[in-house]
Amino acid sequence: MSKSPNIFIPALGGTALVLGVAYGMSSRDYAANTIDGYKTRVAQVEAHASAAQEKAKSEAARADALETEIAEIQAAAAARPMDLTAAVPQSGAAYGLGRVALAEEIAAWDVDVLPDGRGLPEGQGDAFSGEEVFAEKCASCHGDFAEGVDNWPVLAGGFDTLADEDPVKTVGSYWPYLSTVWDYIHRSMPFGEAGTLTADETYAIVAYILYSNDLVEDDFVLSHENFAAFEMYNTKGFVVDDRPAQEYAQWRGEPCMEACKGEVEITMRSVFLVETPEVGTESVMNTGTLDGLPSFTAAGPSFIPVSTEAEPAHVVETAPEPAEEAAVEGDAALIAAGEKVFKKCKACHQVGASAKNRTGPHLNDLIGRTMGAVEGFKYSKVFAAAQADGRIWDEASLAEFLAKPKSYLKGTKMSFAGLKNEGDVKALTAYLKSVGE
Repeated sequence: MSKSPNIFIPALGGTALVLGVAYGMSSRDYAANTIDGYKTRVAQVEAHASAAQEKAKSEAARADALETEIAEIQAAAAARPMDLTAAVPQSGAAYGLGRVALAEEIAAWDVDVLPDGRGLPEGQGDAFSGEEVFAEKCASCHGDFAEGVDNWPVLAGGFDTLADEDPVKTVGSYWPYLSTVWDYIHRSMPFGEAGTLTADETYAIVAYILYSNDLVEDDFVLSHENFAAFEMYNTKGFVVDDRPAQEYAQWRGEPCMEACKGEVEITMRSVFLVETPEVGTESVMNTGTLDGLPSFTAAGPSFIPVSTEAEPAHVVETAPEPAEEAAVEGDAALIAAGEKVFKKCKACHQVGASAKNRTGPHLNDLIGRTMGAVEGFKYSKVFAAAQADGRIWDEASLAEFLAKPKSYLKGTKMSFAGLKNEGDVKALTAYLKSVGE
């Protein structure tokens, strides 16, 4: 029994040897496989690096080519002179659209007129015939003598008012060139019938507008031959804008951002004009109206001061007799109607305390006044002759004049065609009498 373990010792030694050899062989195969994997990965990295390097070289070459092309384009542009007025290059290829415009078609569109008369068609018209055309084509909006109806433009009067707070800009007082008048009327008038006026009709209308502004006599004939020689009243009222050269440099410097004004002073409070509370209170709706605010006209701002005069003593008046009351009411209605008729005269004449001479003389105290006797007004020859003869305005002479001015005083510069309604004549006479009282 003691000898039995020795029998297994040789067998165990052989087994260990076999296992050692097998382990060594397996370790050598693993190492070989690992090395092969590393070699494969290194080859892949080298391939990617080589491809990236080739791509970078290609992109660099492309960038160099683009820079060269840009430099060539810039050099060519610098060598070529720039002409903003040059005609657009014409393509040699036809597109098959439309046709060549006829000379007549081009002429129909080429109707602009320049201040020196270029573009004017041949023709003529006088102020006398122009009055008839104007009455038919234009008076419904601009009035019988260019005074304007409602909110339609006034075409006559307004001289020397451009510096006023409320200037009257008309063809006579404001427009610098006669070509603008002719061109606009011929293109756009009459309203709703643009382009229907003949060249002769346009010449006649323009001549009448000049006559309405006392710039020509009633026998004046305007034509393409004397058109460029006519100088408008306000031609020198327009100047070339030289502010970029004369003024811009004075205020284009660095703006003042602090301590720009030595002292800040409150000069007026809003409570002066509107009912702003003296101290802070709960916000409420302002119930004020425009009645108490100042109004602004050509004569300047008008304020209505609170009267400080003592109230007059109470006087007991006896009630007027029914006939007298009816007469007073009738006169008041007639005067009110006359004030409305006077709107046709307001473009040239003024009445009231601040009345001044405009295109026509003021009409204060007209009844009983010597014709052509308003101081400072330049009358026509016929009115100067009437003054020399001592002719007096009375209701009869005024009524006859208002009905047909040019027939009553032949040669008058007044372009008003006259009042056709006898009731308007009576009403206007009553109103003019009232403003002279």
